[in-house]
Amino acid sequence: MPDVDFCVVGAGFAGLTAALRLQQAGRSVVLMEARDRVGGRTYTENLPDGSWIDRGAAWIGPGQDRIYGLLNEFDVPTYKQYVDGESMMIIDGKQHRYAGTIPWTISPWATTNLGVGLLKVRQMCRSIPLEAPWTARKAVEWDQISLAAWIDQNLWSQQARDMLDMALAGPYTSAASEVSLLWVLYQMASGGGPDFVVSNKDGSQDARPVGGMGAIYRPMAAELGDALQLSQPVRRIAHDDDAVTVCSDELRVRARRVIVAVPLAIASQISYEPMLPVDRSFLQQRMPGGAIVKISVVYDEPFWRADGLSGQSAAPGSLATLTIDACTDTGAPGVLCVITEGPTARRLGQLEESARKAAVVGELVDRFGERAGSPVSYHEQNWALERYSGGGMISHAPTGVLTQFGPALRQPCGRIHWAGTESSAVMCGWVDGAVRSGERAAAEVLACETASSAPA
Repeated sequence: MPDVDFCVVGAGFAGLTAALRLQQAGRSVVLMEARDRVGGRTYTENLPDGSWIDRGAAWIGPGQDRIYGLLNEFDVPTYKQYVDGESMMIIDGKQHRYAGTIPWTISPWATTNLGVGLLKVRQMCRSIPLEAPWTARKAVEWDQISLAAWIDQNLWSQQARDMLDMALAGPYTSAASEVSLLWVLYQMASGGGPDFVVSNKDGSQDARPVGGMGAIYRPMAAELGDALQLSQPVRRIAHDDDAVTVCSDELRVRARRVIVAVPLAIASQISYEPMLPVDRSFLQQRMPGGAIVKISVVYDEPFWRADGLSGQSAAPGSLATLTIDACTDTGAPGVLCVITEGPTARRLGQLEESARKAAVVGELVDRFGERAGSPVSYHEQNWALERYSGGGMISHAPTGVLTQFGPALRQPCGRIHWAGTESSAVMCGWVDGAVRSGERAAAEVLACETASSAPA
């Protein structure tokens, strides 16, 4: 007999949710996590003054019903993202302050071109079948070209190209030339389209949990109790007709079924016996993470608000590509979150620590004035260096991968089942997608065991 009914690998939101739902269904479960903490690609740090920062994924938005379900389950309140004041776009060294989504002050030609590009993306997203994007009418055509190639073919203004590249390639934390257009369309469509992806109010950065993501994942971990085993990187999964054996260096768990809820590149580092089907194995080899550096710069107060600024700024190619007001629900201390992605993040990571800080703070001074040069503290998270994330914040599919291997994203391999935000047909790439995938995988293994135990 198995040691437990089910084993779950990975204690990000996908694995935590799967294990919790199985435990709540009255089944025995072991959740094995490689790190010495839970949360996966979310990571809330409590600061000495009692405030907090999110070093990983932080925001939630309308339509993300499953993460809101967890918030309600654990009585975690939310607060709205600060959006008052003007945003800032820096193009060719010139600052443009604007309200709304598109910086109309840059040039009529560039902004019109950008608007036309976004309209085309909206239209293409509407044609994507979320459960099977590889079956879209133009799936093969769109999977054969990169996002960069599409931008070059459809936008004629270099300024518009730079802005759309930053807005659309940024979430995949890779160069636009590395990402399939079909994958981009699918991921955006899963959230409702590009407007949801790039928007604060009523978009993917609409609100935050009070206390950060840790206010959700910590009580989830507490409820799991001894079922959670930290510092147990899984090395091998052996499966046969009757059970699975999941092994770390120190722990061996025998279970009826296993849910693997880690990023695809990390799943590929596990040894499977027998080997996985070719399509699943190749999928894991071909969907890497990207580079992202997320920095929280803490000040005594959010001084930019008094200057009529929202804290949101963008500068394509800058070492501080994006900024956003990341203050807590109380508004103090002031926190500017700096996000640098893709090739620029790799370039930033090559600098010495002091040079990185000087470059980022210098950019903030240029945008927000001299007060930005005197932070109280500076907190940097380079997700490309996270051994058990494989980069961040979402795995991406290069050209040709989704149409060839996409059906393997959710397909179980015998007694091995898969979870993770990339496998969610709704809100793929967000924490909500991770929660959805965990709930799906838990329901899946329960249904399989119910069916196998039914009388013939």
